[in-house]
Amino acid sequence: MLIGEQLAFRYGRQAFVLQDIDLAIAPGEVVGLSAPSGFGKTTLGKLLAGYLMPTRGRILVDDRPLPPQGYCPVQLIFQNPELAVNPRWRIRKILAEKQMPDRTLLEALGVHSGWLDRYPHELSGGELQRIAVARVLNPATRYLIADEMTAMLDANTQALIWRMVLDYARSQNLGLVVISHEAALIGRVCDRSIDLMRLGAR
Repeated sequence: MLIGEQLAFRYGRQAFVLQDIDLAIAPGEVVGLSAPSGFGKTTLGKLLAGYLMPTRGRILVDDRPLPPQGYCPVQLIFQNPELAVNPRWRIRKILAEKQMPDRTLLEALGVHSGWLDRYPHELSGGELQRIAVARVLNPATRYLIADEMTAMLDANTQALIWRMVLDYARSQNLGLVVISHEAALIGRVCDRSIDLMRLGAR
């Protein structure tokens, strides 16, 4: 279970972006997280994946705090894949940082072998997002946070990536949080949805 207890967060001395957030995501569950722009969806995703530390409260994965070092069992798929990769590494090294994905998975995501020796800036946004997805679909991942992960992609690439992520989550019993402002997407892929404004966003 991925649990957030009484989470609160603010940047520096600014007003709180999030306050008194309680949520729980079970293994194998697909949960939508919705709110208007600027109400803390991405901030909450970064908290759950360990990119930010809560001002108050705690996050537990299977009754344990997030690890301070090493691979986090909660992985975040950003809307902008450039944020997830080291621009100085070749794609092969990016994918192999934890464990090189299975060739079948790469082929299903449309990752071509010719991309592996390129640098991130040599790929298009859609190509790089496939890499960003592939790198987190490994046995060490227990929960995925998909933050508007296909919002900037064409319809065909959107459909391919969502199909792969959902199929992988079901096959591996992963918990999946879908952050989106698109009600239709949340209604189509999620088991339930959470309105962040009702939980305690500003």
